Amino acid sequence: MSEKRRDSKNRILRSGESQRKDGRYAYKYTDTFGKVQFAYAWKLVPTDKTPAGKRDDISLREKEKEIQKDLADGIDPVGKKMTVCELYAKQNRHRGNVRYNTTKGRGRLMKLLESDKLGACPINSVKPSDAKEWALRMKERGLSYKTISNDKRSLKAAFYTAIQDDCIRKNPFDFQLNTVIEDDTEPKVPLTPEQEESLLSFMQGDNIYRKYYDEVVILLGTGLRISELCGLTDADLDFDNRIINVDHQLLRSAETGYYIEKPKTQSGCRQIPMSEKVQEALRRALKNRRRAKLTDIDGYSGFLFLNRNGCPRTATNYDGIFRGLAKKYNKCHEQALPKVMTPHTLRHTFCTNLANAGMNPKALQYIMGHSNITMTLNYYAHATFASAKAEMERLAA
Repeated sequence: MSEKRRDSKNRILRSGESQRKDGRYAYKYTDTFGKVQFAYAWKLVPTDKTPAGKRDDISLREKEKEIQKDLADGIDPVGKKMTVCELYAKQNRHRGNVRYNTTKGRGRLMKLLESDKLGACPINSVKPSDAKEWALRMKERGLSYKTISNDKRSLKAAFYTAIQDDCIRKNPFDFQLNTVIEDDTEPKVPLTPEQEESLLSFMQGDNIYRKYYDEVVILLGTGLRISELCGLTDADLDFDNRIINVDHQLLRSAETGYYIEKPKTQSGCRQIPMSEKVQEALRRALKNRRRAKLTDIDGYSGFLFLNRNGCPRTATNYDGIFRGLAKKYNKCHEQALPKVMTPHTLRHTFCTNLANAGMNPKALQYIMGHSNITMTLNYYAHATFASAKAEMERLAA
């Protein structure tokens, strides 16, 4: 019988274990890909002391235990060592066919990860507490709850991919964000019928904001996304059949300038009926349209709403317009407009009004261009006591 190998302290070494001349222990094993790997440690067991001047670490036997568990579970010993930044980059490479704004958002998150200690951490070392600490640091850096929530969702998806690839076992980002930081997002509140009427009346009589009256009427009467409104052209309007055809949106970035994209979702391609008020507003907009400076953007021309320079207005323009409108309106009205007053408020109002009027949810989903019926059904939560009572009386009749 061959003599068993021992270390410098005369302890019997297990299969695969050895001790080098400098005193460091090594463990030799074959990974899930059939490649020979080595693990090293200055301590054989947890009770050993780390030699003076050497970095403290777990013992070789503890590392062996982790390795054997990884091998039994089929965990990729190389993949689990990639950093969070490397994992996020890998996730993005596998989903390359995305919109321009998505690409910009990914770049922003990557910069955040690179500037934060989480980005350099091996993914197998990231614990739920580390992910929560990351969220707290992002809050301290001034990021909004919504932005942190979106970034957390992206990282959760990346770590889920790592689980599928057998790199890790659990997802550290699988937690409720509002249990860690306060959700201070201002709720989206639709305009009341009284506010709608008052706002339109105010705009008609105001020397500055009367020129945006038709856009507000159209948004309130169609539920268009603001980028869809910006993209409207002569060719999209069918006055004979009273239909607005929506199959694109107009956007603009500092890097690329104006560009055309398909609607936000595949369901965004739709036809919206024109009400009498909307039809009148569209005809006025065509009649009062400025002379266009840009005649073609990605094959589209004849845009309805132009700025003073003859270029199409964009969402950024309308965000500023709506901030000024709300500020001026609130100065002379006792009932202020909602705190969050943007073009999307009018889309929200349109959908809420039709939901409260009892429109079939699937029909409303189509008009809104929602990809998920759940998004549409959420608007039915804005029903008032009066609308609920009227609905009960209708069903009881």
